[in-house]
Amino acid sequence: MEEWRLIDLDIYDGFMNMAIDEAILEARIKGLVPNTIRFYRWSPSAVSIGVHQSIYQEVNLEACKRLGVDVVRRITGGGAVYHDFEGEITYSVVVNENHKAVPSNVADSFVALSKGLIYALNRLGLNAHHGVLHCPSIFIGRKKISGNAQARRRGFILQHGTLLLKVDADKMFTVLKIPPGKTKERMIRSVHAKVTSIYSELKHNVDFDEIRDALVEGFEKALNIKLIPEKLTSEELKLAKKLKETKYGRKEWNFKF
Repeated sequence: MEEWRLIDLDIYDGFMNMAIDEAILEARIKGLVPNTIRFYRWSPSAVSIGVHQSIYQEVNLEACKRLGVDVVRRITGGGAVYHDFEGEITYSVVVNENHKAVPSNVADSFVALSKGLIYALNRLGLNAHHGVLHCPSIFIGRKKISGNAQARRRGFILQHGTLLLKVDADKMFTVLKIPPGKTKERMIRSVHAKVTSIYSELKHNVDFDEIRDALVEGFEKALNIKLIPEKLTSEELKLAKKLKETKYGRKEWNFKF
């Protein structure tokens, strides 16, 4: 069975999290590391925006500053996401595009690389499935529990996404801007109607380690691999720190649109 590297559940701020994902991608492109799966959390809580989005249009910067919430731009697409420290585990996958487990069709690749989340949720007792019209997302019933995004560079893929443990809709629409013509109360009702989480589905809390174990088993089953826990290399850490300092932590990147 093919072995992939696992960077186990760790905690960084938003700038470093995005820097590490890109550093792993660059190290994989150079052949310095194997295909890699990483699980992580965000401290402090953060908002990430898609690579082509405008912070000014998507984020309430005053509220983020007041609440101590970081704001960072991803290199992947998709919309603005609130990452709650207590309410989310994030995963990332870095793999070569021509890997046997990765379909050539982009939509199908999203499904293949996030199927581990479905197996993990099944192991926790939940019946999850990919969206019919929006394949990057994962649902329980008609409610979304995971969103996913991709970047591709020189024949390699970075895919990362969320797994919601609980949802703080009030804080979400405090730090994210309300669309014109809508109210915060209406947006909160919409979230409760369209979004769910592990805790709300199970009706009780689950330990982070139990969810981590389910994710490991889920990704191993989905990709027919064995995950070997390892640390980031010194080269990856060095590049990540540089990317945080020169890119993700700078206004030139985060406020480029």
